[in-house]
Amino acid sequence: MLIKSSRREWLRGAAYGLGGYAVSGMLPGGGWFGAPQANAANFLDPLAPKPPHFEPKVKSVIWLHMDGAPSTLDLFDYKPELVRLAGQETPESFLKGIKTSTQGGVGKLFASNRTWKQYGESGAWFSDWVPNIAQHADKLTFIKSSVTVGATHDISILKLNTGDVSPGRPSLGAWVTYALGSANPDLPAYVVLYNGKREPRAGSVNWSSGFLPAVYQGTAFRPGAQPILHQAPPDLIGSEQQRESLDLLKKLNDLRAAAHPEDSELEARTRSYDLAYRMESTAPEAVDLSKETEATKALYGLNEDATKDYGTVLLRARRLVERGVRFIQVVSGPIEGAGVGDDANWDAHRQLEKNHSAHTRAVDKPIAGLLADLASRGLLDQTLVVWTSEFGRTSYGQSGDGRDHNPWGYTQWLAGGGLKHGFSYGQTDEIGLKTVENPVDTYDVHATVLQLLGLDHLKTIYLKAGRAERPTVVYGKVVKDILA
Repeated sequence: MLIKSSRREWLRGAAYGLGGYAVSGMLPGGGWFGAPQANAANFLDPLAPKPPHFEPKVKSVIWLHMDGAPSTLDLFDYKPELVRLAGQETPESFLKGIKTSTQGGVGKLFASNRTWKQYGESGAWFSDWVPNIAQHADKLTFIKSSVTVGATHDISILKLNTGDVSPGRPSLGAWVTYALGSANPDLPAYVVLYNGKREPRAGSVNWSSGFLPAVYQGTAFRPGAQPILHQAPPDLIGSEQQRESLDLLKKLNDLRAAAHPEDSELEARTRSYDLAYRMESTAPEAVDLSKETEATKALYGLNEDATKDYGTVLLRARRLVERGVRFIQVVSGPIEGAGVGDDANWDAHRQLEKNHSAHTRAVDKPIAGLLADLASRGLLDQTLVVWTSEFGRTSYGQSGDGRDHNPWGYTQWLAGGGLKHGFSYGQTDEIGLKTVENPVDTYDVHATVLQLLGLDHLKTIYLKAGRAERPTVVYGKVVKDILA
């Protein structure tokens, strides 16, 4: 008997060969290769909720990227030996295995004018630049042995967000959205927030879907009342008229789809129109702070000029968590008066005291407010907060009063569900230059975040050109010692 099939069906069947079946069994929710026959009648919404591999510890992630790379030596990694040796040449014993040819050379050891105290039952050290975050010492899980590759911002930021130093791979938020779908059909599952007047450095490549379908990329919410460009309807078109137009368009598309049941693109397009229509009201409402209490606004520092911008962004992040947004990527912006050009972000090659004083004043109170607010609402246990940067900064000075880039050893911290709280993992050497114990790469952080969301990074797979791709490329291990 002759069996007729379309070219699309034949290609789909060929893709289902032994490799296709093997991979499809490992995809969360079946992934692309677990989809039923594609037609309008049984269209599979790519953002429909998908089951995780195992019971998750958290539901959402707030990814706090400190753009420009703060000196964690001057915030969280107290090194008395650095203070003692300040002003001296860096001993050769600390420079073994370190290549500085692309940087500004090795200067004399440099200690900032900080005072340090221990906080909480954990006794964690904090400098006087972060007194508010310090009050939450016992909520934090430190990784003090972070490492990465690359010593230029764009390369290392790309690796921080996508796991690779070249554009083209999906960001971590895109992988999460692909694997788990959306928990709120009226909002994007993956949102990017930033303070400042312009989009963050390198822009959308850092929240791209890469080779995943474009539906999984991050949606940037701009500062201001209207978070998405061109989202508001034209002034002369009312909501009812717009709804009628969309309904007519849907009827026309349905007629076309009935004649081509194998093609799901029209259904996908129709659904995207409906989401855009719903978001005309849901997106502005999600970031509208007018109904927040004055006490809550003050908690985030909205009543102070120095903290208002970043505090607004973090309060919006909390509101998005409440509304089921899975991944919220927050990028800190430049601060007026912190420096000139790139030095206006955390990139303190010169005038570290001036730069970091401005930035810590802007973020310390809002971040502490976010942790306190999430905890008071019962949201911290189901949210993962990650404080991170593209790399750290050197123990030796540059330009006399700044620090150079350091990919060899720096600090990150996490807070929220599934973690050992008040815990510190790994360490750098006595001057805080290089990791000497339990190195944690970007891949490992990604694997650990996925683990807390109920995803095995080895089984979170997308088949691209016959190759099984995963978020951590061919690297990555879960940092199990920090998990509760």
